[in-house]
Amino acid sequence: MTSTFTAAAAGFGTGLSLIVAIGAQNAFVLRQGIRRDAVLAVVGICALSDAALITLGVGGVGAVVVTWPGALTAVGWIGGAFLLCYGALAARRVFRPDGGALRADGEAAGSRRRAVLTCLAMTWLNPHVYLDTVFLLGSVAADQGPLRWTFGLGAVLASLCWFTALGFGARWLGRYLAKPAAWRVMDGLVAATMIVLGAALIAGS
Repeated sequence: MTSTFTAAAAGFGTGLSLIVAIGAQNAFVLRQGIRRDAVLAVVGICALSDAALITLGVGGVGAVVVTWPGALTAVGWIGGAFLLCYGALAARRVFRPDGGALRADGEAAGSRRRAVLTCLAMTWLNPHVYLDTVFLLGSVAADQGPLRWTFGLGAVLASLCWFTALGFGARWLGRYLAKPAAWRVMDGLVAATMIVLGAALIAGS
């Protein structure tokens, strides 16, 4: 029971660390939430898209490892290196902030159809999404062995919780996420999570 919970918690923490970075998708969800415009549709698209990509990553990388056990070492080193780099960049933002914040200004979506199409484009046409969900999460999940699907479930839950909070809690969260200081704290947590997970992934390879 403990190992299952640990795998799920690791998936939740890793998934959340990758998702919360400042980006166009998060800004769009926040903007839709503040305006109360197609919030359910936008949150649903983001969460379901992440679930599909995480499933692809966990299943795809896991299948490679099962077919070729030696791939686990390569995946561990490459995935761990990426995580360490992500962690280093987040740590750099803590000590050298660029004044970034999550802004919700900009033109309104205009219609539910336009909001849905914009959300789909931001999700599926962003190459970083594939790197984060398919490769990085798939790499860390592969290290969990038979519990990799439990890890993946934790990552899916993290995505659902984040986008739900961002979309439906936008009017409250927007006041805080617009402050660079809030992102320094969040980047600190992201950096710690990424560095620990990256080191553990390399150590276990």
